[in-house]
Amino acid sequence: MRLGLVLGDQLSFDLASLQALDPATDAILMAEVQGEARYVPHHPLKIVLIFSAMRHFAQALRERGWQVHYVELDAADNSGSIVGELQRWRKALGVTDIHLTECGEWRLEQALRDAGLPLVWHRDTRFMCSREAFARWASQRRQLRMEHFYRGMRKRTGLLMELDGSPAGGAWNFDSQNRKRLPGQLHGPFPAHFPQDEITVAVVSLVRLHFSDHYGSVEGFDYPVTHAQAQQLWEHFLQFGLAAFGDYQDAMAEGDPYLFHARISAALNLGLLDVRSLCEDVDRVWREGRIPLNAAEGFIRQLIGWREYVHGVYWLRMPEYAELNYLGNDRALPEFYWTGQTRMRCMAQAIGQTLRLAYAHHIQRLMVTGNFALLAGIVPSAICEWYLAVYMDAFDWVELPNTLGMVMHADGGYLGSKPYCASGRYIQRMSDHCQQCSYRVDHVAEEDACPFNALYWHFLIRHRPVLSANPRLALVYRSLDSMSASRRDAVWQRGQSLLAQLDAGQAI
Repeated sequence: MRLGLVLGDQLSFDLASLQALDPATDAILMAEVQGEARYVPHHPLKIVLIFSAMRHFAQALRERGWQVHYVELDAADNSGSIVGELQRWRKALGVTDIHLTECGEWRLEQALRDAGLPLVWHRDTRFMCSREAFARWASQRRQLRMEHFYRGMRKRTGLLMELDGSPAGGAWNFDSQNRKRLPGQLHGPFPAHFPQDEITVAVVSLVRLHFSDHYGSVEGFDYPVTHAQAQQLWEHFLQFGLAAFGDYQDAMAEGDPYLFHARISAALNLGLLDVRSLCEDVDRVWREGRIPLNAAEGFIRQLIGWREYVHGVYWLRMPEYAELNYLGNDRALPEFYWTGQTRMRCMAQAIGQTLRLAYAHHIQRLMVTGNFALLAGIVPSAICEWYLAVYMDAFDWVELPNTLGMVMHADGGYLGSKPYCASGRYIQRMSDHCQQCSYRVDHVAEEDACPFNALYWHFLIRHRPVLSANPRLALVYRSLDSMSASRRDAVWQRGQSLLAQLDAGQAI
């Protein structure tokens, strides 16, 4: 007998390892284990999603004729780890070899490779660019840039391309059109909700019992847990969200956490949706004239641009990538990241939403919670662990490069060409948070000034030796130099005071 291992983020019927096996003679192993649920304190909603989706997938495999050995978390003989379960079931079944698909986390893949098991590895064909293809592309370049990778992917796939080989609309990128502030009278579509069935209800009870010590709760779980439900969520976005996604993808609004975002990343990362089908759908509805080009391009860029790019970078640079700390950060993650108890309205809203929903869109992550961590000098590994723990769609291959590289600039510009740092003015422009904040966004050095303002300039001053040579920051440093000496000193002292409060464990 051959045994196929299906992990919790590999719930695809087209999984390469499944394709290599025969349901008439081979078996499948799936296991809920404490080791994967607890190596960081994953949000309970995330654990519910993965376990419920796994149980539904196991049921679907059985309906397709597969023999599935499924180990529930509270099974008496559960070993607590994926390696332990493979060892146990190999012995019990007399397995000759174990087929599995490349993992989404270096940590787990390395543990499996070191376990001394008879493993047969298969490439994860769910990604459009394989690890090997990305490594070949990277080896031919002195400097990696996502934009160049993205253009190559567009040419290779034909997505949003004209017959003569030129990009649709005459440009590769319409990002400049995708930064509009949400008008006060405009709201996102009513989000799609999926009621809990018997399987999910049982999982909710299990997670409530075993993971009550984790950040967040299981209340209100309504995410898709099957391929059919994930497809319904996707079609809801195509009909009601995508047309406005381009214009308002960077906007933030209180009381409207999803706005025009698809909310599909968790389902996609689990394998409930296929990236090729999604991109083809977007290309099709654009060609039918149902959505504007900037919406189609902005969405496809996130999938075949950033998503595939960070996957490639992760596997090219691990494991040393996880240890990088280019700016030498040494500050602990503030406690309010786990409680949301801060006077900064934007931070309280983003963190509070995360606590409730295990969700925040990319600008809330990059330019609010991430921006603050960058400016405050938080240890990269600490903020990376936080993102991995709290977000429903977070798996190490996608979370680590985005957080360590793009958010924290801890790789020195390998992933992104400059730090994504900003003052409170950016948040004011893209949201309605500042209107109800305890701080004033139009003040910089005063006691009631938005903390982002002084910390922004403090960050630029203290890292001037390594950042001033960056051509994309030249204008910023000219603005800094145009300040009077007394103004710069006041800003520096305000920044010092804020950082001292953080070091003393005080919320700001």
